Amino acid sequence: MSTQAATPAPARPATEPAARATGLGKVYGEGETRVVALDAVSVEFGRGRFTAIMGPSGSGKSTLMHCMAGLDSITSGSTRIGGTELSGLTDRQLTRLRRDSVGFVFQAFNLLPTLTALENITLPMAIAGRRPDRQWLDTVVATVGLSGRLGHRPAQLSGGQQQRVAVARALASRPEIVFADEPTGNLDSRAGSEILGFLQRSVRELGQTVVMVTHDPAAAAHADRVVFLADGRLTDELLAPTAEGVLDRMRQFDTGARTS
Repeated sequence: MSTQAATPAPARPATEPAARATGLGKVYGEGETRVVALDAVSVEFGRGRFTAIMGPSGSGKSTLMHCMAGLDSITSGSTRIGGTELSGLTDRQLTRLRRDSVGFVFQAFNLLPTLTALENITLPMAIAGRRPDRQWLDTVVATVGLSGRLGHRPAQLSGGQQQRVAVARALASRPEIVFADEPTGNLDSRAGSEILGFLQRSVRELGQTVVMVTHDPAAAAHADRVVFLADGRLTDELLAPTAEGVLDRMRQFDTGARTS
């Protein structure tokens, strides 16, 4: 008796980015209070890459991240996570996509004080009714250096350790992409450098995709690529960045602001 082989799942195109925006516009307010936060921004974030977004205050860098992560609505254009167009999703579908496909690391650690480090890491999966992949979880915990701290609650951890928990939580569900908004903003330089190193290792050793908003040239230098925004527009990018190279580009924004 012959049996029919199961049809394999369609392979994801190798060139498909983890996320992309096309002609992305975001406007707040109307009339005299109208503010164009993003003006026809088109950008892609490749898989297995670490990208930093930089720009002067008010340039739209955090707005870009929030729109691409589905945390804020868009006014025009399109945003995609993998092959999924976000604007066509219902609120429930968007919540599911953020839960299953996107990891978040913010300046505030956003940990629940009554839960242990391990419980905080696995909380999103517990809410979704999913069991963590134990081997992957162990790899993530080892990568961020938390193996000896999993039973501790946030109050028993330093700021750097709490942010490590937040990073591990973002990575634990093996998302399509991790968005990090000023993840070292509340940390001292040593702890901040450790967190950036963990994000870098998650890309190079675990194949994760990370997009980070930062104002710090030294932080941006940990990325593979830096994209620059000014006045809501994508203006430049820098590959294999150094802190000096990023600082030089940022100085050009300051010079332009003084001469305009």
